[in-house]
Amino acid sequence: MTTSQEDPTVAGSFDERELERGPIQEWVNRAIEDPERAYRAMFYVAMLFFMVTTLFPFYWLLVVAVTPGSSYALVPAGVDLSAFGSVFERIDFLRYMFNSLFLATVTTVFVLLLASLAGYVFGRLEFPGRQPLMLLILAISYFPPAAFFLPLYRLFTGNVFPWLELYNTPGSMVLPFSSLFMPLSIFILTTFYGQIPDGLEDAARVEGTTRLGALFRVIIPLSAPGVATAGVLTFIAVYNEFFFSFLMTDGGAGDWAPIVGGLIQLQRAGQFEVTFSVMAAGSIIAVLPVTILVVVAQEKIVSGLTSGALKE
Repeated sequence: MTTSQEDPTVAGSFDERELERGPIQEWVNRAIEDPERAYRAMFYVAMLFFMVTTLFPFYWLLVVAVTPGSSYALVPAGVDLSAFGSVFERIDFLRYMFNSLFLATVTTVFVLLLASLAGYVFGRLEFPGRQPLMLLILAISYFPPAAFFLPLYRLFTGNVFPWLELYNTPGSMVLPFSSLFMPLSIFILTTFYGQIPDGLEDAARVEGTTRLGALFRVIIPLSAPGVATAGVLTFIAVYNEFFFSFLMTDGGAGDWAPIVGGLIQLQRAGQFEVTFSVMAAGSIIAVLPVTILVVVAQEKIVSGLTSGALKE
């Protein structure tokens, strides 16, 4: 019985044929040799997919706003900016924007003030029942807003206390907003406040500062990224809120209805038909303050995170 030995020439040509593959196989081989290349490619694909799915609705909103007539296409046939002027002609749109900015600002200040006090207690003090109480506070954020509407509506319309009538006032919205969005701020600030070294607070206490003074002079400035994050999230959530703001007002600009109520009024402002271009233009104008805030806050957060490490 004879054994056949493999010809090295044939084996070498077989290996060369195996390596001669298509572009996908070549990319896979290079990715195996250089994993960073594969990571970069996956990152670019994921980022492109995220940008397309996120930015396309805003692009289509702009197309609807500037397209004359009602024949919409991916590339508008013409540009007509008259819809942006019609937004302010049909309703008191500036007052609606002021209402939203006022409600969001007041709620954010109120939430940050109370959440800072609660975050200091949960993050820097030891007391019995701290974890269960923290979980109880976080559980409030999981309740649907509709669960609180009926009792709050009866309370704010004077059915419980005749002297307490907050319907069509900022109080009927600021109080529910604060209760709904405060648990998340408390959780964020508790995490940041708990990371501050005790030595910094002790040094401030030695200088004669009270706990409250140390909170506002030492803890909060050193936790600027957390405070900014909690404030921005609260502001955006209140600015975009619809449920309570729609049910706690009559929808008029003088009734403290927010920007969402103004967009609904734009839908009703058409005499014979719904003008989608005007509604799209109003939506673009309404989102501008939040866009500016996000851009500015992003820079603040990044600069706060990279300003240097804390040293005890």
